[in-house]
Amino acid sequence: MMDQEVLSVFAKRLFDGEQWLTNQQVIWKGQMIESVKSAAMPLNGEMEIFDVLAPGFIDVHVNGGGGALFNHTPTIETLARMVAVHAQFGTVAMMPTLISDDYEIMSQAHHAVCQALEQTMAGILGMHYEGPYLNPIRKGVHNESKLRKPTEGKLATLLEVSRSGKLMVTLAPEQVPEGFIEWLVSQGVIVCIGHSAASYDQARRAVESGARGFTHLFNAMTPLVSREPGVVGAALQTDKPTWCGLIADGHHVHPASMRVAVAAKGCEHMLLVTDAIQSVGSEAKEMPFLGKKVLRSEGKVTTEDGTLAGSDLDMATAVRNTINLIGRTSTEALQMASLRPAEFLGIDQEFGRIKAGYRASIVALNTDFFVTATWIDGQKVWG
Repeated sequence: MMDQEVLSVFAKRLFDGEQWLTNQQVIWKGQMIESVKSAAMPLNGEMEIFDVLAPGFIDVHVNGGGGALFNHTPTIETLARMVAVHAQFGTVAMMPTLISDDYEIMSQAHHAVCQALEQTMAGILGMHYEGPYLNPIRKGVHNESKLRKPTEGKLATLLEVSRSGKLMVTLAPEQVPEGFIEWLVSQGVIVCIGHSAASYDQARRAVESGARGFTHLFNAMTPLVSREPGVVGAALQTDKPTWCGLIADGHHVHPASMRVAVAAKGCEHMLLVTDAIQSVGSEAKEMPFLGKKVLRSEGKVTTEDGTLAGSDLDMATAVRNTINLIGRTSTEALQMASLRPAEFLGIDQEFGRIKAGYRASIVALNTDFFVTATWIDGQKVWG
């Protein structure tokens, strides 16, 4: 076996996942970081020098990129395309997301992800089924004809991803039978509540049954109002460890609502997600989307009737928006993009920090938090 190459880079400022350090040299061998240490500014040509290094971003909700939508072409080639495109924006690991679809498409997507995991494709952690067990009342852009209740015996075969990777399922708790959430959790599934018309009590029971995520907080769920806290009210509770996905694009959620939610829940249980479709990394202004036409304009993507159809957001922009729109610190924003998703997925012993023994999955940024380079498992894939 060939010796693995030892690589090193220098950061004027380094965020290690917990604290900021200055003038740091990061050394890795193969996929893993060997050391992080203080060092003098290197001479020109000795090693690459970056303004900022931070743990690479983890996106648990991403539907496509670079002109490819996972639902349209649920193949390993699409997964590779998504990883390559989103690496430009600092994403080092993702949960490719399949929007509610027919069993045949779900099966093809499942096969593609299992194939990627078997090949240990860098950047693919598992998959996220967003549906089809959703409430038509809160369907959003999902095709109502694809929504259904979990009565089919075929479901178990789609859960094999959880044997070798991470598996998320977004569902409406009021649409599934009693005991279903507990069963999914027993199969290694991370259950998230979304596209739901559940009451506060129904959502709380789902959490007590093992659900621990809320998909795109505020969107496609019952709101928090005076006498019925709804799904949003359940999401913002802090007595049980749950996490909320936040699409910080300024279109899905008003900045004031985001500020209130983060203040209530705490940054440590907020995840920045993109919900990106194929527009990210593409120049197209119009594109097909699940049998409809989607229009891209001013940072958002909508159907012709104005319904939001996923997003045109990338993770680096989400980080900048968290700082500039929500008023959180760079520490909090970077953690919401890396360490918090890693904790949510249970992979924070590998991802979310730049420390010895962690994966060399790192993003380099300029002082305005635009991406200048990305490494996934020690390999430079952008910049």
